[in-house]
Amino acid sequence: YIDAAAEVGADAVKFQTHIAHAESTIAEPFRVPFSYEDDTRYAYWRRMEFTADQWRGLADHARDKGLVFLSSPFSVEAVDLLDDIGMAAWKIASGEVGNPLLMERILKTGKPVLLSSGLSGMGDLRAAADEVRRAGCGLAMFQCTSQYPVPLDKVGLNVLGDMAREFVCPVGLSDHSGTPYPALAAMAQGAHMLEIHLTFDPRMFGPDSRSSLDIQAFSEVRRARDAFHTMMSNPMDKEAHAQAQSGMRDIFTRSLALRRDMRAGETVTRADFALKKPGTGLGAGLLEEYTGRRLAHDVPADKLLEDSDFAS
Repeated sequence: YIDAAAEVGADAVKFQTHIAHAESTIAEPFRVPFSYEDDTRYAYWRRMEFTADQWRGLADHARDKGLVFLSSPFSVEAVDLLDDIGMAAWKIASGEVGNPLLMERILKTGKPVLLSSGLSGMGDLRAAADEVRRAGCGLAMFQCTSQYPVPLDKVGLNVLGDMAREFVCPVGLSDHSGTPYPALAAMAQGAHMLEIHLTFDPRMFGPDSRSSLDIQAFSEVRRARDAFHTMMSNPMDKEAHAQAQSGMRDIFTRSLALRRDMRAGETVTRADFALKKPGTGLGAGLLEEYTGRRLAHDVPADKLLEDSDFAS
């Protein structure tokens, strides 16, 4: 998965670090019934655990591939383990925003905090943001809807703008829709970050497969990311652009001409004018100014008119 993420152009790879005895009990229910191997959620967490050496190996491999290595901790013990490996930032999962022991331990590291908001109201996020900033840590926020997969009518793109205005910090979308559309729409709204689940095939076994993008769809989002960055990083000066396009303007704009041959001394009415390409004669915008003027000499139809064709 790390290799695949690097190959499709991700900037970072993010795991979850679960230590069963530190975060759960045998009473924890499955979010969705999916596991044929584990009788309890606790047993599932036990099976998903990596050792500290295994986590270090994953982090080293990700960094060797040019990826930022991140993992969301779900206990103080997980923070201790990951802090020893070295985290560039801490991604706080939706359910952990209100975990004071976890937050206190994370904020002691002084590293930037990426808050997920799936289970939080704006009041919860204000309290968490204040705590992060009091600790002097950098802050960013993800709009997230804690449904797997999330239907498109629950993505909540409007919250990106609400967060940006309320918290004046980088905002992003943590998406579980299994489609590329929320990511594309979020980028169009100026999102700074995207968190997307990656799978080799949505038919694979696991609780999040249907909430994930496959390699092809992820690649399309990455190409869109680069395209959006190029477009948004190059604002246009409309006046300067128009001046630079003077040659094209001459080709595609219109000039004043006559619909019929007319003789010297005739008064040219509005109905006598035709507007024809190229735009190298009297411009179409001068139509009203030259309506009612007399011709200085005979003028054939379809000639691009000049000021000298009219009597002074």
